[in-house]
Amino acid sequence: MPVPYPQTREFEAFRRNIEYARKMVRAGQSLAAFQSPVFDIGDFYRAAWVQAVSAIDHWFHEELYRRVAELAGQDSPGMPYQLTRFELPLQQVEEIRRGTVTLADAVSDHVRAKWANASLQNPRKISEALKLVTEENVWARAAAQINEWNHGRTAMTDQGLKKQYIGITERRNKIAHDADLVDGDLEKRRDITDADVSDAIDWLERIARAIATVLG
Repeated sequence: MPVPYPQTREFEAFRRNIEYARKMVRAGQSLAAFQSPVFDIGDFYRAAWVQAVSAIDHWFHEELYRRVAELAGQDSPGMPYQLTRFELPLQQVEEIRRGTVTLADAVSDHVRAKWANASLQNPRKISEALKLVTEENVWARAAAQINEWNHGRTAMTDQGLKKQYIGITERRNKIAHDADLVDGDLEKRRDITDADVSDAIDWLERIARAIATVLG
C-alpha cells in the first residue's frame, strides 16, 4: 500500500519543488544523446541537486513557522519546553500587553525573524529548530519510520539517516560554492550522473515524509 503524502500546503509546495528538480534530471537525460562541447549535461544534474536541497530547506522553514503559530495559538501547557522558554523582545511584549498583536502572532513573527536566514541543511540545526515544535528525537523516529515503511528490511539508525542527509547537503555545497571542482583543480569537475541525483532527490523526499510523519 503506497505511503500517503502529508496533506498540508507546506508539503504540497515541497513536492512541487522536488518535482521541478526531477524535471531538470529528465531534461538532462533527454539531451544526453546530443552531448556538445557547448554545454555539460552534468550541469543539469548539478542544478537539480541544488534545487532539491533548497526544496527541503524551504520545507523545514515553512513547517516550523506553521507549527509554531498553531502551538502558540493554543496557549497550551503541553507546549514543547523550548517553545515555552522562547524569549520575545520587550517591544513585542508591550504590543501583546496593549492588545495590538496576539501572543501567537508575536511568537510566530519572532521565530520567523530568527530562523529566516538560517540554513537548515545540517541535522543539528534542524533538530534545534524543531525542538520548538516537538519533544521527539526527530532523526531517530524518522529512521524508525523508514524501517517500518520497508517492513523491517532496513535497519536505518538516526546516525545513518543524518549521515545520508549530510552527504547530500555537502555535495550541494560543493556545487554551489566550489563549482563542483575536484579539490586542487581549477577546471575538472566531479563526476555526476542522472542516477546519482535521482537517488539524492528520492532520499530527500523520503526524509521529509518521515519527519513530517513523526511531527504528526
